[in-house]
Amino acid sequence: MMKKILIVGAGLSGSVIARSLAEQGYQVTVVEKRSTVAGNCHSERDTETNIMVHKYGPHIFHTDDTEVWEYITNFGTMMPYVNRVKATTNQQVFSLPINLHTINQFFKKTLSPDEARTFIAEQADTQIETPKTFEEQALKFLGEPLYLAFFKGYTIKQWGLSPSQLPASILKRLPVRFTYDDNYFSHKYQGMPKEGYTPIIENILSHENITLHLDTEYTADKCHAYDHTFFSGTLDSFFNYEFGRLAYRTVTFEEFNYSGDFQGCAVMNYCEEEVPYTRITEHKFFSPWETHDESICYKEYSKECGNADEPYYPIRLTGENTLLKQYVDKATTQRNVSFIGRLGTYRYLDMDVTIREALDTANEFLRNEEANRSQPAFFSNVL
Repeated sequence: MMKKILIVGAGLSGSVIARSLAEQGYQVTVVEKRSTVAGNCHSERDTETNIMVHKYGPHIFHTDDTEVWEYITNFGTMMPYVNRVKATTNQQVFSLPINLHTINQFFKKTLSPDEARTFIAEQADTQIETPKTFEEQALKFLGEPLYLAFFKGYTIKQWGLSPSQLPASILKRLPVRFTYDDNYFSHKYQGMPKEGYTPIIENILSHENITLHLDTEYTADKCHAYDHTFFSGTLDSFFNYEFGRLAYRTVTFEEFNYSGDFQGCAVMNYCEEEVPYTRITEHKFFSPWETHDESICYKEYSKECGNADEPYYPIRLTGENTLLKQYVDKATTQRNVSFIGRLGTYRYLDMDVTIREALDTANEFLRNEEANRSQPAFFSNVL
């Protein structure tokens, strides 16, 4: 008898796994609590302006993984797109990530690449040998002026914590370039879907062996009707918050329209703590191949995720490890349940990594099925 699969969540993780298993003949049911697919990647055209709007914040696709790039382009047209982020601080506009132009503009100099390397090295706090916190990492490699201008206030707003309380690993993801390259990413493949992410997910889910139920909440009793469940909701919610709630940050959006061009770029960060929002996104600039006279913008505010809020990304502070380990230990005892995606594995995941892990998870599941082995609860290293 062909096994029945339940997948909770119609975002990237759930949809990719659903398609992979459906193509192998499994009967797959996908339940999604929202009225739309694609999770936080959901995009839709504004009915008045026809602008493609990223309803839960912008997602720029970037990867060095050729297989992942070919996978997503198989289900939709990806247009060339370079993410050029700007930042307002000290009553000026700068380019991010910090590059040679940023350095010269900020310090009012005309340094060459080698001169800039030496100059930034002179700004660094050499007394910090092994950075343990975000703040120490910034001071050691950037120095105080750039840290205060670009990172301290923004980080406090983004995380709700002092940079001295955050791990150094967070800042390691932010490059400094000693060239005039202002492409925020450095990956081989970069792009934006021509018609948004939602049609891509709809195409992935379009298979005769997939049944999709929108506006459907997951309940624990649903598992019993299926041979295996892939759960992409929050890890703690699966266990009804038995040990307490894991910490997340959430994002709220203040939408406003503008007649013309509001800021001239897709993303403008506001680095100073006195400005309550972290950034403003102008959505027509995420589709530069289109022309629009009007504009739709979102002010983004980051805050602690309350019980009724939508979790966006885990905080993953040291203090969370004990609570997380309790849930992971319990999760690994589950039979016929796999926890997937950024919420199910309590990790921040870029889109390409999400697809890669979903493909690998489906393949691992199929290999275990073929070998008649029991299915492990986790396919990825959570802790």
